[in-house]
Amino acid sequence: MKPLALLSVTDKTGIVEFARGLLDAGFELISTGGTGRLLDEQGFEVTSVSYYTGMPEILDGRVKTLHPRIHGGLLARPEDAKHQEEMDELNIRPIRVLAVNLYPFEQTVLRGSPPDEAIENIDIGGPAMIRAAAKNAMSVFVVTDPEDYPRVLEAIRSGDDSIRESLRAKAFRHTAFYDALIAEYLSDEPTDAPPTLTVPYRLRQSLRYGENPHQSAALYVRPFEQRGVASANQLWGKELSYNNILDAEAAWELASDLFYSFESLIRPVAIIKHGNPCGAAWAGDPRESFRLAREADPVSAFGGIVAVPGELERSTAEVIAEKGNFFEVVICSAASDEAVAVFRERSGWGQDVRILAAGAPPRGSFTSIRGLRGAALVQSADVEPKTSEWKVVTRSRPERALEPAMRGAWTVVKHVKSNAIVVCSPKSLLGVGAGQSNRVQSVRLALGQAGESARGAVLASDAFFPFADSILEAASAGVAAVVQPGGSKRDAEVIAAADEAGLAMVFTSARHFRH
Repeated sequence: MKPLALLSVTDKTGIVEFARGLLDAGFELISTGGTGRLLDEQGFEVTSVSYYTGMPEILDGRVKTLHPRIHGGLLARPEDAKHQEEMDELNIRPIRVLAVNLYPFEQTVLRGSPPDEAIENIDIGGPAMIRAAAKNAMSVFVVTDPEDYPRVLEAIRSGDDSIRESLRAKAFRHTAFYDALIAEYLSDEPTDAPPTLTVPYRLRQSLRYGENPHQSAALYVRPFEQRGVASANQLWGKELSYNNILDAEAAWELASDLFYSFESLIRPVAIIKHGNPCGAAWAGDPRESFRLAREADPVSAFGGIVAVPGELERSTAEVIAEKGNFFEVVICSAASDEAVAVFRERSGWGQDVRILAAGAPPRGSFTSIRGLRGAALVQSADVEPKTSEWKVVTRSRPERALEPAMRGAWTVVKHVKSNAIVVCSPKSLLGVGAGQSNRVQSVRLALGQAGESARGAVLASDAFFPFADSILEAASAGVAAVVQPGGSKRDAEVIAAADEAGLAMVFTSARHFRH
């Protein structure tokens, strides 16, 4: 008696050729619905699952393969005499090849279908068959990826069983990913620490290496999260590296935050180097914003990442590509053909710079997952609290003209590694102190970078000042106002120092640690 192969696929890619190869190898085909009709149209001899089981499809096709003749055929052990005896008694034939891929739940959700249609596209019989075949993979070739059809046919022809374990693992990854997609769709973001967390990631691209050449790396994306650098369309330039992606994400998040902090009334630009802002500006014209952002630290900006929310036009591209500049990535919402041509036609780094179109600037929280050895830390992303919660705590009130500087400084500082200090003018970042073990050292670094421009500027801190020393440093540099969360046991001492120096100070009641 011929061995059985059961084919039931939503993705029909390559299935005709696979079926032909199975027939040539002496298999008898059984199939369901659309797959069966396609094979029948090709002139192949194929038996419907309903005919094979003696049971029609019921409940609008919700039940068709959930039957002992199917699952018995997939799960029976050929070396087990008792299994063979039961199979013979119940007229169940062993199924030696199973090719199944699942209902298009993901595609149904992504095209904006209503929940009832999405639920209807949750496959039940398919995962059950895949899991059964994968459990019995030493007896059944379980195939969930059309790319595996040729190597399965070759294994059948050669008698090579070495691919069975890899097919088994791939099958369980396939069903696990599918179930994770469904769980994500049906769940809110896990801000309340659910007892289990399943997150679906699909490989988008393998990377040449990780942070360093001896580390392997790849980029995976969550199909239902369509925003950000990972989903951006690369319009020009060479392949992105691991570090490019990290820095581009940091630049895009900062530029997007600035975009919404000013209620889309400005065209901000952010420049990131090694994960920290080295330039940021929020003028009305992106060309002015770029110039101001670069002026904050031209040395660090060289070789950095530039983010420009909104469409990148030729005039802005020309400013970015001016002689003396060099950037690894330029990321924007969209770019005109003329803007891309500026880099394409520019000799040197213009030929290599990556141009990414990431769509609308992202807004709102998302789940942040950081891997540890054998574990993960999960949190909601840091979303900016409303400025209406800010409170002036000093006798002096900030001048109205400083409001853009305060808003910009408080937006930028949350994107700087702690301990974080920034100094800002009403239009741009002037100085950054990042990643220091003590806060006063970050203050000195930020003020030193700002230089004389610190006079009349705003200084922001990602967390409270534990001592008055930082306030004294700011006052001596001529800073006009300070933005900080407050909450220290020595707040009164810090406020008194600000009052004595004539500084205005605002408490935000929110912290922006970034580790």
